[in-house]
Parts: sequence; C-alpha cells; structure tokens
Amino acid sequence: MLARTSRLLRWFVSPFYGQERSYWRAITACFLAASTFWLLNALNKTYTTRITYPLTWRYNAQRYIPIRPLPTEVAVNVTGRGWKLLRKNLLLDIKPAELQLRRLPGTRFVTGQAVRPALQAAMEGLQFNYLLNDTLWVEFDRLITRRVSLTLSPNADGSALPYAAVFTPESIAFRGPAAMVSALASPYPVHLPQAPAGSSEGAIRVPIGGPALVQTNVQDVRVRLQPRPLITLAVRVVPELRGFPAGRRFTLRPARVRVQVQYFPEDTARLELSQLRVLLHYGQFQRADSSLQPILVQTPVLARGIRILTPAVRFSTLR
Repeated sequence: MLARTSRLLRWFVSPFYGQERSYWRAITACFLAASTFWLLNALNKTYTTRITYPLTWRYNAQRYIPIRPLPTEVAVNVTGRGWKLLRKNLLLDIKPAELQLRRLPGTRFVTGQAVRPALQAAMEGLQFNYLLNDTLWVEFDRLITRRVSLTLSPNADGSALPYAAVFTPESIAFRGPAAMVSALASPYPVHLPQAPAGSSEGAIRVPIGGPALVQTNVQDVRVRLQPRPLITLAVRVVPELRGFPAGRRFTLRPARVRVQVQYFPEDTARLELSQLRVLLHYGQFQRADSSLQPILVQTPVLARGIRILTPAVRFSTLR
C-alpha cells in the first residue's frame, strides 16, 4: 500500500521536475488568475449570516451619565452580497445605527423592536433579518455637581492627626452620577501621603481621589499643616452582649473594655462619651482561650480618633 502511494505521488510531481523559471512564473500566474476569478465570483453571491453591527447612542449628556458602559455593537442576522459583508468586516464606510434615549434616567433597557428601525436605516446594501439579542440593557443616573469642604483623614489606626490643615482650594466640586456624588462625605477626607513627624512650614501637594465615574474640578490640593493640641483620654466601657445563650450567666475578664478617645480641646464640653458603645458577639467565640474580641459599634460625634485598647475579653459560665 505504501509503495503504491509513493508511485502515485511521484507520478503527480514528475511533470514539475526540471522546468525553467518561466514555466513556474506561468504556473503562478495561472493560480493567481484562478484565485482572483474565484474570489470575485464568491463576492458577487448573496449570503445570509450573523454579524455584529456598531451602535451609537444619543442622549442629553449635560444632564445624564451612564452608570455602566453602553453596548457598542449588537449581534444581528443579515442577508447581503459578499462585497457588502466584506466592507462591514473591514469597517469600511460603515454607518452605525443611531439609538435615541429620551426617558432618562428611568429607561433600563431598549427592546429589539425599538432597535430594528435604526438598524434598517443604517444598513445600506444589507437586508436586516432579526436581532440575536432581544434586549439591550442600559443604566443611567442624573449628572450633578456638588461642592464640599475638605478635612484631614485620620491615621490608618483611627487616631486623629494633631494638625490643623489649611487647604487651597478650600473646597472641591465633584461632578458625576447623583447617587455617587450625594454619598460622598462632607467634609471630604484628604489622605496625606505620610504623616509628618512635626509641624510643617511648607505646603504638601495631595492628589484627590474619588469613585471612577466622578470627576473633580482640580486634580490635587495644597495642604499646609499647623500644630494643633489633641487630648487623649482612656475610658472604660461596659460591653454589650449579643448572641449569648439565653438563661445562662457569664463573667467577663475584664468586665470593662478600655477605649482610647481623642478630641480637640474646644470640643471638651460637647463631647458625649455616653455615645460610645462596644459589643461582644458570641458568634466570634474563640474556644482556644475562651475569648471574644471587642467591636466598636458607635462613637461620639466629636471624637477625632477612636481605638480599642483591650485586645480580648475572656469569659466563663457561672454554674
């Protein structure tokens, strides 16, 4: 069988051995001409196939903003000549389908019935058959601008910085989706790249962050720090118990949790330590040492820094 196959192969290629270059040029020209005629003939035929067609959206960009990216194309079934389909795949002179959005921000989707006229108007030389996806999902919100004042953000451990800050500019305008902009803290916390060891005579350039869809009128602010006295007070708080088995009594060691509170001197008279609440949750019980980690659930409004000093509370059951 192998020998027969070898003889057939030699018979097929034997005419090509020993030929001059002009012979090969003629063979190549014949192949190119045949391929060209075949391609032209194929492109003149009509085909029905699936393609993705580009979309463009029209809406009032001064009042509304998309919360998630709008669809840039849609999968459709079309019928057309090969030339038109090739131009579409090569993105040559393609007119996107224009979709108009009017009832914002309430509109959550666009149906295939609404998309069909725009596709039919845009597809020159192609016959639109049907959409492969019946619904296009969109999500918009009102575009608003809100100006907020600035404040220094506390340290990573929650302790306050003993500095007063002078910001330039004193406030920042945020522009973006209404839900995101409205949720921003006021005053807005500015995070220092690193807390200085002492007072700063110069100014620090600090970048302004924010949610991805929210823009600011400045990229950074100048912060000038001035020393400011800070009072640190350690208080003992009786922890609240939650999730403990009913009908049983427990002893806690220590019975009170030490909490460090920091505040500025001018807030001393108005500081309400009764607002301080610490929680022990039975669901976090560590059987290895019969302990629970205290959780801070409420802090005084005027406190500038809060930190729990008692790392764990051990408890036992009374018989």
